[in-house]
Formats: sequence, structure tokens, C-alpha cells
Amino acid sequence: MFRAISKTEKEKKSMDVLIVEPEKSPRMASIAGDLNSLQQVVGGYIEAVYPYDDPVAIVCHEEGKLIGLPLNRKLEDYDIIAGTFIVCGLGEEDFDSLTPELAEKYREKFADPEIFMKMGSRIVAIPIKPKDDLYVAKPKQKSTEPEL
Repeated sequence: MFRAISKTEKEKKSMDVLIVEPEKSPRMASIAGDLNSLQQVVGGYIEAVYPYDDPVAIVCHEEGKLIGLPLNRKLEDYDIIAGTFIVCGLGEEDFDSLTPELAEKYREKFADPEIFMKMGSRIVAIPIKPKDDLYVAKPKQKSTEPEL
């Protein structure tokens, strides 16, 4: 599977990843490629899943649903990821940076945050506007001119 990264490699290696938070637009970030950095982003123990043919991994909180993290995005038609997750590339032996093409592909794939509703025996994902894009209306200023 993946080899352990030595301490000197940990300090040197950083990787460009896509971070996907609940109710927000995905964002690119450069993080250290060590276990501690991955755990900090997802908020606990990590689990990696490989649902796509592309050389990418979804790194998420291992117990996200069990501890009640907010549901984030659907993972194809068979699962929902809870909490913040990372999309990273796969190197020959460990996680790696996303290529620009894969970064754009998965940024588009996860662009719309989702909320989830139970409809009968199915759970349905409904796209919503990202919280980071929400428009906050300014209160109207009261006119100083008399009304006619």
C-alpha cells in the first residue's frame, strides 16, 4: 500500500490538495504531506477511499458519521462523506499533489455543496449555494425626503 514517510521527507514534502468543507466551495491548499497535517485538516483519524479511476484519493475523517460531523457531499451513488475531506493525488507509493487538470475536474465535481433529505427509503442530495458565496443584503437606508 503506502510507505511511511521519514521525518526528513515529512519536513520537505508539501502537496497541493483540494479541501472540501461542508456547505462551502472547494478550495486549493498546499499542506505538508504527513499524517499529522492530514489529520488536522479532517479533524481526526483519517480514512482514504478510492472511488474513481483517476489517480486520486478522498481522505476523510474515519469516524465522521459516527461522531455526527455534518454531512458534506455524496460519493457517487453509494455513500455520503461527513465532515471536511481532502482530494489528493496518488504517487507511486504515497499521497501526492493533484495535477492541475485533476484539481479542476474535482473542484467542478464538488463545486456545489449539498444538503440531504430522506425521501421514502432513499436519501437525496440537494445542491445549495455555498455559504462563502452567499449574498448578504444591506438594509435599506431610510429616505430623508418626505413622501408625497
